[in-house]
Amino acid sequence: MFYQPKDGHGLPHNPFNALITPRPIAWISTRDAEGVNNLAPYSFFNGTSYTPPQLMFASTGTKPDQAEGKDSLANIRATGVFCVNIVQSSARDVMNISTGNYDKDVDEFERAGLEAADCEMIDCPRVVGVPASMECRMTQIIPQLGENNFIIMGEVVGIHMRDDCIVDGKFDVTTFQPLSRLGYRDYAVVENVFSLARPDD
Repeated sequence: MFYQPKDGHGLPHNPFNALITPRPIAWISTRDAEGVNNLAPYSFFNGTSYTPPQLMFASTGTKPDQAEGKDSLANIRATGVFCVNIVQSSARDVMNISTGNYDKDVDEFERAGLEAADCEMIDCPRVVGVPASMECRMTQIIPQLGENNFIIMGEVVGIHMRDDCIVDGKFDVTTFQPLSRLGYRDYAVVENVFSLARPDD
């Protein structure tokens, strides 16, 4: 099968997300200018550099109560900061609660029954108890083709790691099994981890 996206795929559901899998999930926490906390997952997410550590996530779509984009984007525009929380497999249900299309004055921490703590380096909440959280200062917001498609770039200025996730000096994902996004409404859990030596090792 071959198709040009501009002409449509002819399938019951768009296959695009299913082609780019698995995708890590950035559980983005922000706070608006009035002090309302927000929490939402984004799966167009990855790291972009080591020194200084930087990452990106993409926001697509809009909400009726925001002039442009979603709550996370609006809050980051207003404050210049955000936090990326890592989702473990056991948190799948509470993470799913935070996917809801709530009004901008709804605190998803409260809606999902999650505890929020203040970040150390930035004025932003983080999720208590997650395997790791990365405090970020926004460096760029890049418009993409299409309506309300944006890439948010950030420098990581503080990192929280749960002590039980550090094994023999390494952050060990097998201790919490990260949740990842597939296509459609599908998710996966990281359960099979192996190492490969590079040819020049």
